[in-house]
Amino acid sequence: MDWRAPLLFQGGWLADLKKVTRLVFGDVLSELDGMIYRGELSPKHGPGKTADRLDGNQKWTLPTWHERLEPLFRASEFVVPNDHPRYWPRLDQVKYLAPEEEPPAKLTDVPKTHATPRLIAIEPTCMQFVQQAISIPLREKLDSHWLSSCFLGFQHQWPNQAMAQYGSEEGALATLDLSEASDRVANWLVEEMFGDWPHFIEGIQACRSTRAKLPWGEEIPLLKFASMGSALTFPVEAMVFTAVTLLGIIRAADRQPARSFLMKFRDSVRIYGDDIIVPADQAESVIDALELFGFKVNRRKSFWTGKFRESCGKEYWSGYDVSIVRFRKALPASLQDVDEIVSTVATRNLLYQAGLVVTAEKLDDVLMRILKDFPYVADTSPILGRSHPLGYYQVDSMDRKTHSPRTWGWVVKPKIPENEIDGETALLKCLLETIGNANVDEAHLARSGRPRAVSIKRVKAQPF
Repeated sequence: MDWRAPLLFQGGWLADLKKVTRLVFGDVLSELDGMIYRGELSPKHGPGKTADRLDGNQKWTLPTWHERLEPLFRASEFVVPNDHPRYWPRLDQVKYLAPEEEPPAKLTDVPKTHATPRLIAIEPTCMQFVQQAISIPLREKLDSHWLSSCFLGFQHQWPNQAMAQYGSEEGALATLDLSEASDRVANWLVEEMFGDWPHFIEGIQACRSTRAKLPWGEEIPLLKFASMGSALTFPVEAMVFTAVTLLGIIRAADRQPARSFLMKFRDSVRIYGDDIIVPADQAESVIDALELFGFKVNRRKSFWTGKFRESCGKEYWSGYDVSIVRFRKALPASLQDVDEIVSTVATRNLLYQAGLVVTAEKLDDVLMRILKDFPYVADTSPILGRSHPLGYYQVDSMDRKTHSPRTWGWVVKPKIPENEIDGETALLKCLLETIGNANVDEAHLARSGRPRAVSIKRVKAQPF
């Protein structure tokens, strides 16, 4: 615990925060608690890198398992397809690591803006495997619960954006921005908030990395719950910010936590990750509560007076969308500059949709010189093309077999790494990932993982 803990205990803030947590998230957490206890979770591998350098299909080999996972997440239930004796030799190949032997999460930087990078953690394979098993049903149940879904969501950013637009026009809603959001979610606070659900808290602690390796090689203990990169960071931080935000409103009104009172704010409080929207007249109270729990509110990027609001990447002034369109890559010079071509096409379409037609046409000239074929297509088309506000698309011919429109253009061809698996490892992947999923690549057991390179190919394809 840090220095704020005694203050939170003495002022009753922590007790009230736990009450809000029970009111808003109690039903969902009870369901997750039962699922973990009954062993009903289905694990999944994420698309990113892992600390033990396993990519794509090789993650399914799971050569190591952490002893901390065993009480709730046994290797016999996660590493092999089922408990048939034929798979017991596979379990003998697994190396069980004691806590002091666990590899640390590796901190690395990824692009965020041209000025500042974003720090994320690369987690060990078995840890992110279990993190996904908890994170997926947690998000789904929070998104569908009658009360929690009123205040937070994970699938769509547009509710926050729409509320920010309304706030800029009417002034009734404020947008708050947090700095170092996930880095300031203390693990002791997570333990306090979710301590009433013993299997849930034990589960998220078991798959939480306790150490991190810095880019220059130094290892440090983690006092925060987790870094970005853990599959549980986003849902857990959203729940924490939601509870603290609602508590700030309750305390300002000098009320006791109650669902009937919270429901009054279902149309004026919304959290997406660390993007927070609250009633403008409650902004100061919410900021005080957030800062009391150790979070850092960026007042320079938070707005509750005036006509400007910003949330989830969209900016509004007096109800008008004034969002900045940013160039993420340099302009392409040839067909070999695939990343630059894809980025410039996306930027061109954003500029056009924002009404910056002259600038968009300048990019049309650049892309036409390189691609030659740069047709109007719908947003759902695989072709790299120009979007039109009225949904127009170009048709060059009709397919003789399907009688559907076809257009010449360029499509992106990702080069998926080859990493073949077979035997019980392949069966485990098929059982957990592919059954009932109609969009699975037929060659998924031979090629898997994030593309290491992409190319573009000129084809005749559907323009919609």
